[in-house]
Amino acid sequence: MKNVVVNHLMKSVIKYKNFDDIKLKEIKYGIETFYLTITKTIIIFSIAYVLNLLKTLLLLMCFYTVLRLNGFGLHAKKSWQCWIGSIIIFLLIPYLCIVLHISKYIQFFVGVACSFFIYRFAPADTEKRPIINSKKRYLHKILCFITSMIYLLLLIFIKDYYLRNIIFFSLLLETVLILPISYKIFNLKYDNYKNYVSSNC
Repeated sequence: MKNVVVNHLMKSVIKYKNFDDIKLKEIKYGIETFYLTITKTIIIFSIAYVLNLLKTLLLLMCFYTVLRLNGFGLHAKKSWQCWIGSIIIFLLIPYLCIVLHISKYIQFFVGVACSFFIYRFAPADTEKRPIINSKKRYLHKILCFITSMIYLLLLIFIKDYYLRNIIFFSLLLETVLILPISYKIFNLKYDNYKNYVSSNC
């Protein structure tokens, strides 16, 4: 189904605009990413609704996305790997947010470690989307780090364990996805920007 939709849209793009091969690859990658995002979102949100996890999933996505926008992180090579990973992450973690009672002190100290790793390793790019410009990399790093510090403050002052869990797991998830060892486990290349030279550096 994915190939049918992507190929149909690519034919429309080629018909109305003459792009070179590199640009066409970029457009195809964008269409594939959009298609997978939409289909995954519909299915995962539907399952979460049935399991009464939708509210928690939405909150988790809000906090996690703020970090992800600047920290970036790994993407699975194959769509089936992405499907499995997304289902496990975005259904298991909301469940854990509801049932686990983690000490505030444990969350804080783990959160401090996460913030350190974020400052050290964010932003983590991918082969298809290398962050070439050094100024942009630094800006993303600082914004992601500031966000992690705000989350740390929230972990200190929020009393409700449920909301603390959501913030904690958002921070932990983003940290795991930017670590070099995570890239190594999934056989992905790290620091992809080093393969390029930017005139804006």
